[in-house]
Amino acid sequence: MNNRICNLLNIKYPILQGGMAWVADSSLAAAVSNAGGLGIIAGASAPAEVIREEIRKAKELTDKPFGVNIMLLSDNADALSDIVIEEGVKVVTTGAGNPGKYISKWKEAGIKVIPVVASVALAKRMERAGADAIVAEGCEAGGHIGKLTTMVLVPQVVDAVNIPVIAAGGIADGRGATAAFALGASGIQVGTRFLVAHECTIHDNYKEAVIKANDIDTVVTGRSTGHPVQVIKNQLAREYLKLEGKNAKVEELEELARGALRKAVKDGDVENGSLMAGQIAGMIKERQSCKEIIEEMFAEYETLRKNL
Repeated sequence: MNNRICNLLNIKYPILQGGMAWVADSSLAAAVSNAGGLGIIAGASAPAEVIREEIRKAKELTDKPFGVNIMLLSDNADALSDIVIEEGVKVVTTGAGNPGKYISKWKEAGIKVIPVVASVALAKRMERAGADAIVAEGCEAGGHIGKLTTMVLVPQVVDAVNIPVIAAGGIADGRGATAAFALGASGIQVGTRFLVAHECTIHDNYKEAVIKANDIDTVVTGRSTGHPVQVIKNQLAREYLKLEGKNAKVEELEELARGALRKAVKDGDVENGSLMAGQIAGMIKERQSCKEIIEEMFAEYETLRKNL
């Protein structure tokens, strides 16, 4: 496709894979990039040298561009900001903060900077700071979310900035992609559907939980803390929401959730682990390769586009 995101990132299809903590490793990122999208390695709060190794592994698996997601409030952010330069990473996506202090050195190194935002105000601030594009993520997404839906957020961000906008949140197929482009987006970011990709290394129990989910099987926890997270309902989510209903202290909530994502991803504990997933989990019914996922989505998009 010949559009702003494809041209900016030198990719075949205007699709980014979400930088999902504990999920988005070199295996998944390389597979997405090899399939024509832009794979992303999640920096999360992992030791910086671990991410350096993941970057090097990805280079062995693909000769296509891929990116790294840096959570700016994480302790590893400063170290990762240098590692992406040292390792020749082509794209950085950011969340949980303002990447302004890093942007000049990243751009001097030829890195494209794409912050993830959940509001128009933050999108404008990121454009002023020198971002190359914006991911506007609606609250349908899995994991940490904002308040506005994708349908509402994306067109307002598109109208507010001049740089390309990538829509995220609630996109699982060609219909979602078509809607995103109709709203003015130049690309899409997808996370939840890639959870069940063959190349995704999460525990099989986690994948099965996504496949078995229906339309009302996700809930949002953490609203009382100011850091809402969308997950598939399970024992952990129910206990967390029960504590929130009792106005539990933040420390008590944090203790309950400590290590929960790792339990789901690595141990396959689908009752006590945090099964981060978006509302579109109910649309996902089979495991596929990243190539199959991407090609199916854009074939459906092309069919819909021609029939509009």
